[in-house]
Amino acid sequence: MEMNAPYTSFAAIGDSFTEGMSDRLPDGSYRGWADVLAGRLAARVPGFRYANLAVRGKLIGQIVEEQVPAAAALRPDVVTLVGGLNDTLRPKCDMGRVRGLLTEAVERLAPACGQLVLMRSPGRNGPVLDRFRPRMEELFAHIDELADRHGALVVDLYGAPALAEQHLWDFDRLHLTPEGHRRVAEAVWQTLGLDAEDDWRSPLPPPARPGWAASRTADLRFARQHLVPWIGRRLTGRSSGDGRSGAHFSAEEGRAFWVTPADPARPGPVSEWVRAED
Repeated sequence: MEMNAPYTSFAAIGDSFTEGMSDRLPDGSYRGWADVLAGRLAARVPGFRYANLAVRGKLIGQIVEEQVPAAAALRPDVVTLVGGLNDTLRPKCDMGRVRGLLTEAVERLAPACGQLVLMRSPGRNGPVLDRFRPRMEELFAHIDELADRHGALVVDLYGAPALAEQHLWDFDRLHLTPEGHRRVAEAVWQTLGLDAEDDWRSPLPPPARPGWAASRTADLRFARQHLVPWIGRRLTGRSSGDGRSGAHFSAEEGRAFWVTPADPARPGPVSEWVRAED
């Protein structure tokens, strides 16, 4: 598909990053970069359609099994695939298997869409990133190879220092803030060849440094509310995404569906869009 083309449909697949955590709306639902991007694309062309199939906690094998066929069946103009990072964060990770599954996903999606978009995901500066950086970079090198082989675009979020800054990450230390998601949407927008709205790579002013007591309180709160439950799920083989389907996937029908703005002249937030007729 030509760059700067009038994209009329967009399907997003992946895990919590694409589901939109932690860009929370007042009603408790999540928005995220994919919804932001969909809203901007919808403002360019009437009849725009969108489907977000991403589910928090999903590993690449689950994405390949549950989301890839559903996205391919839609035959979208644009598909974004972000997956594999949850696998790299597991204590035991077979990187050969992850690479193989990612290859399978790309081989199935590339012929089924106008433009496939892959990402080198961002990471929050800190000890977790330092520990898992070798696996992440192995994953990203494979993504680059797949993109070259299949004509996919790559959004290099990992290479943007601003997105690694801790103040662009939510309290849970795993997901981006609303500003972080907005920057990702802008990065994908520009990668699709559309006119830049701003410089998504620009650094934010450094935040005020909290005192020692405030830092320790935040660490304890993080451990209690996020780290301990996360470890518990790992030990028991559970996932935060168990029993969940993507926002635009019907478990009853066994297929994905499109949503579209109720008023094409004023797309508004995706949460207010309506299901498109088949």
